[in-house]
Parts: sequence; structure tokens; C-alpha cells
Amino acid sequence: MSAAIRLIDGALLTAVSADAAARPRRRANHNFHPADDFPAHRLLNAIEPDSYLPPHRHLDPAKDESIIVLRGELGVLRFDDAGTVLDVWRLSAGGDRVGVDIPHGTWHTVIALQPGTVIFEAKSGPYRPLGDAEKAPWAPAEGDAAAADYWRTLRQRFSDAS
Repeated sequence: MSAAIRLIDGALLTAVSADAAARPRRRANHNFHPADDFPAHRLLNAIEPDSYLPPHRHLDPAKDESIIVLRGELGVLRFDDAGTVLDVWRLSAGGDRVGVDIPHGTWHTVIALQPGTVIFEAKSGPYRPLGDAEKAPWAPAEGDAAAADYWRTLRQRFSDAS
């Protein structure tokens, strides 16, 4: 028996956005892959503007990450090994820049620039929590007292970014 086709429509984007807005971390996933150990991960990720995703990298050579903005606007930052911001990109649904492909080993983070931002994300599975070498040692962890100030400095990069 084959799996049912699932549509990605406005109602689904609205539902996952509402879920994100109601959560303490201000983000929520809607997975299309059936389990964390599945070899291909495809998901919607709804992110609200006040959600902090610490800079990180994926060291597994199979974990390149592709992101396409379906609704709203997303800021993407790339860092060097010391935490210096190398690149800042603004992506928007229906805009000139709608997505990014991030090679494994690249320090990065994303910031929702509009409420209700939803991205489609694809990378290989299985899911594994980030290891210590994949967490940026120069950035505060989520929930750390310094995280809000650090997030604000990153967010300010998008005042003039294109």
C-alpha cells in the first residue's frame, strides 16, 4: 500500500505557524518523513521573530541543508570558526532570494524576520542531536542569560541587509 499524498497549502502553513506562536521556543516543525531514523528528512519549520536558534554546523558529510521560504521572511547568517559574521542574506517567499543550500561544516543560523515565517527544510537523516563540536562555542546556548542580547545583535544585521 502506498502512502497518501500530502498537500502543502495555506491551511497547513497557518496551522504550523499557530503551533509555533503558541510554543515557548516560538517554533514548530511539521515533519513529512515518517520517523527520526528515516534517511531523508523533509519538514516545514515555522519560526517566529523572537525565536533564538543558536549558531551551529552539521559535521556529517551527508548533512548539507536546503531551506526554501514558503511564507514570510528569513534572515540567514554564516560565520567563521571564531564567530565573525561572514555573510548575511535576507530570503523572502516570492522574492528574488527564496532559499539557500548550506554545505555541511558551515557555521550558520536563521532568524525569522516576519511573524508567521515558514520554511521547507530538507537534509539527510537520521536525526541526531547536535554534538559539542557542532555547537558554536562563541555563541550562548538557547536559554542562557546572554542569549537575548546576542540574538538582538544578530537581528540588527538585517536592518540594512538585502
